[in-house]
Amino acid sequence: MRNFSLPIRFGLATSGSLIAYFLILSLINLHTQVFYSLFNVVITGFGIYEAIKYRVLEEGQKFNYAKGFSTGLITGFMGTLIFTLFFAFYATEINTDFLTQLFENRFENLNLEGMVFFTVAIMGIATTLILTLTFMQLFKTSKNLNKKQ
Repeated sequence: MRNFSLPIRFGLATSGSLIAYFLILSLINLHTQVFYSLFNVVITGFGIYEAIKYRVLEEGQKFNYAKGFSTGLITGFMGTLIFTLFFAFYATEINTDFLTQLFENRFENLNLEGMVFFTVAIMGIATTLILTLTFMQLFKTSKNLNKKQ
C-alpha cells in the first residue's frame, strides 16, 4: 500500500486543483468555453511531475523507470477519475443547463451527456499517458553516461 499512497495523494491534489479551476471558471461564466480546458493539461502535468519528482527523492538510488512510470500513471488516473466524477455530478445535479450551454446551437436535439463524460475521461487519460512518458525522460538514468569512448 505504501507504493500507492504517494500517487494517490498527488492524484487527490491534482483532482482538487482541477475542480477548483473549473469552479473558478464557472464563477466568472467561462466554464462553457472549451479553450480554457487546455489549462487542465498544465494542472495535470504539474501533479504528475511533482509526484514523480517526489518519488525520485524518496527512492534515491533504488528509483527506476517502472516506479516513476507507475507513479505518474496512478497520479494522473486518480486525478482524472475524480475530476470526471465531479464533472458528471456537476453537469447532472448542480447545473443541469451546463451541457445545453456547452453545446448551444451546435448539436440540437442530441443527448450527448455520456459522450461528454467519456470525452473528459479520455482526454485526462491521454494527457496522463503522454505527460508521464515525457517526464520520465527527465528522470530516468541514462546508461550512456557510463560508457567510455
